[in-house]
Amino acid sequence: MSQRVVVFLDYQNVYHRARDAFCARDAAAREGQVDPLALGHLLAGRVPGGRLAGVRVYRGRPSRRRDSRSYAAYRRQTARQASRGGGLVTVISRDLRYPREWPGRSAQEKGIDVALAVDFVMMVARRECDVGILFSSDTDLVPALEAVLALRPGDPPACEVAAWAAPGTRPRSLSVRRASIRRHLLSEAEYRAVADPTDYTLSR
Repeated sequence: MSQRVVVFLDYQNVYHRARDAFCARDAAAREGQVDPLALGHLLAGRVPGGRLAGVRVYRGRPSRRRDSRSYAAYRRQTARQASRGGGLVTVISRDLRYPREWPGRSAQEKGIDVALAVDFVMMVARRECDVGILFSSDTDLVPALEAVLALRPGDPPACEVAAWAAPGTRPRSLSVRRASIRRHLLSEAEYRAVADPTDYTLSR
């Protein structure tokens, strides 16, 4: 039986954990980037009968006024991501928060984890997909998994998680106590297969 799979990407978390797992410390900023559509197809293919129904990308949006270079790179990257797959990829953004000490201190995402959690719970609970795969290591998102397990009890659960798995290290995948959730642990070879090496700081 075909199962509609929607993948929810906490994009900056996915990016930074890929760099931690598979990239050198002095790697170029583009190292760690992934193609959401390719990653979505990879994960949907791991679900029995899985068919990719959508990839939702959650990320911060730089300020055009305060950081025009990062804003331009963000626009190029998200435009490319959203244009692929015939509408399968949706980018959900929130403005970054800039501290007074910026650029000495990095701008921070605000509201991204809440937006992701709400969408994840609502879409899975409303049966807008058969399986929701949450790709993040942010433990603030565990309550979203717990909510889905409570609203859609079943075997197997309607929610699954994904994480990068570097050799010799413990994968930083999310989990729920006393609940069995399928984990998709992706290797370096799988990361390389879905990596996006484009330098979006360069105008084309």
